[in-house]
Amino acid sequence: MNLLIHDLPVLYERIIPKSARRDTAIIATDSGSHAIHACKGCFDCWVKTPAHCDIRDDYADMGRLLAACARLIVISRCCYGGYSPFVSRVLGRSLAYVLPYFVTRNGEFHHPGRYDNSPDFKAHLYGQTTAREQETARKLVERNGVNLLLSNVEVHFYATADNIGAVLA
Repeated sequence: MNLLIHDLPVLYERIIPKSARRDTAIIATDSGSHAIHACKGCFDCWVKTPAHCDIRDDYADMGRLLAACARLIVISRCCYGGYSPFVSRVLGRSLAYVLPYFVTRNGEFHHPGRYDNSPDFKAHLYGQTTAREQETARKLVERNGVNLLLSNVEVHFYATADNIGAVLA
């Protein structure tokens, strides 16, 4: 299964063809879901209700959803070298994907994975950006890949969302 997180006002047919959608879970600003709340840092998803966020909205099981995917695809407006607020909140709610303990990887402290899964990660960022914003975004995507144990991390930049081609074959 693919997991697509996007902030596009409409889902463009050429970006996600209907034939590819049957194997794709889509989290979008236009999905009609309730508002997403930001992670409040309570760590209940680690301690009190493992792998399940205690915030009562449609995003309480982001860790499990991430664990079930083979590919994570993010389409987001690039905001000052980061993701859009919606995409940032969705990814922030994925904390339950990792365990609260620490391990050393490549000389750095990181959380170990809760699940035996390492999905591919492709980030497609659009909007007018400076070279510095693109460098910041590249580092952010790479660090997300390290922290969430993601594989084959790629980041692509586009002047507008209209320039994004098909992200799923």
